[in-house]
Amino acid sequence: MTDSRTVLIADDDRAIRTVLSQALSRAGYHVRATSSASTLWRWVEDGEGDLVVTDVVMPDENGLDLLPRMKRVRPDLRVVVMSAQSTFTTAVKAAQRGAFEYLPKPFDLKELLSVVERALSSPASAAATEEEPDTDRLPLVGRSPAMQEIYRTVARLTTADLTVMVTGESGTGKELVARALHDYGKRRQGPFVAINMAAIPRELIESELFGHERGAFTGALTRGVGRFEQAAGGTLFLDEIGDMPPEAQTRLLRVLQEGEFTTVGGRQPVKANVRIVAATHRDLRASIRAGLFREDLFYRLNVVPIRLPPLRERVEDIPLLARHFLERARAAGLPAKSLTPEAMERLKRHAWPGNARELENLMRRLAALYSQEVIGEEAVAAELAEAEAPAEPGAPRAAETLEQAVERHLKSFMAAHKDGMPIRDLHDRVIAEVERPLLRLALSATRGNQIKAAAMLGLNRNTLRKKLKDLELPVVRGLA
Repeated sequence: MTDSRTVLIADDDRAIRTVLSQALSRAGYHVRATSSASTLWRWVEDGEGDLVVTDVVMPDENGLDLLPRMKRVRPDLRVVVMSAQSTFTTAVKAAQRGAFEYLPKPFDLKELLSVVERALSSPASAAATEEEPDTDRLPLVGRSPAMQEIYRTVARLTTADLTVMVTGESGTGKELVARALHDYGKRRQGPFVAINMAAIPRELIESELFGHERGAFTGALTRGVGRFEQAAGGTLFLDEIGDMPPEAQTRLLRVLQEGEFTTVGGRQPVKANVRIVAATHRDLRASIRAGLFREDLFYRLNVVPIRLPPLRERVEDIPLLARHFLERARAAGLPAKSLTPEAMERLKRHAWPGNARELENLMRRLAALYSQEVIGEEAVAAELAEAEAPAEPGAPRAAETLEQAVERHLKSFMAAHKDGMPIRDLHDRVIAEVERPLLRLALSATRGNQIKAAAMLGLNRNTLRKKLKDLELPVVRGLA
């Protein structure tokens, strides 16, 4: 089978030009190849070619700078950008300037041929965005295949306004992805508003999200503006969405379905003009099976899923991340430091349960506490020794105890409300916040068997039933 369409290739690497030319010719395409951006531009300006495959770095001009000019004279011409730079900002610039696809080098030839086929069979490419965001900062760091796929996904989403669900372990950078989607997206001129569902008492969630009218409840002395109104025209980041209580899930679902909401105690609908990005470290499908999360809400939020890999799945990114964090520490006023190759290898052997956040904390600690400019393996090993030491049976892990976590949560809650409504019944609230997940986990572990759950908790079965009712937790019927 032959194909009369022509592919224009621009790359200053002769070997790459040869390989691409041979592969595309075997696939039935006509091919013209050059090492010069100026030659490519002349071909495009003369109306040649049905598709362009171009490198970014060429001797006479950057391929990304040439891209908007090509799109102006040939709006329907599809352009595939390839680059060995492999950074998040390269992917975003390619998308913002109208590229059909971005391929990091090295790439698989089968993948390239698939992209070429899709490009030539798809509708015309979107025009380049007139106003581009600032891409000098690097919100996401890494060149591993997993991160490259995330870059490409985020880059595609900058020209759309879809709801996104970001999943991943704590410390993998879920909020960084949410901010990148906002900062490089269509709503970047609007506000970015974040709310952590795990940090808000359940009885205040609806007021925090949707606002409240004066007199809506005891202590509501003035009208309160919710996060949906604060984020109008921008992005609302719902962090730890898996911790949202059922009643708030119902209201959020209604907002996503109808595009409007009412404040607590209000009657007039308010238009919801926000992009939703949700995030969680939980397995929401397991929460759905346990009756803790609404399945219909999950599908409303999970329009575009992005999974962030833990650091142990992309160890090749650790040296790049370490240097990035050391540079950030220097910019924050700490002494400039670097690591020996042996120290970098030692970092790769660590399990990183705290992921990139743990690595950043370590780099800041090394920069602050060690006098030598170049830090060796011994210093790194010493700092990691405590984290890697096996815990005694029954002993708490070195990270954070339950008491410390509760204290941190309470400090955050009190600070957030010190100038707002008065805090009431704090003791009962805290007890309820601890009991709810405890009872849910006990019932989950015993598959809903209340007799076994009561025995596990050291409670009378009737006491457990009363607590389930008081805390408005779902009761699994048909199980003893």
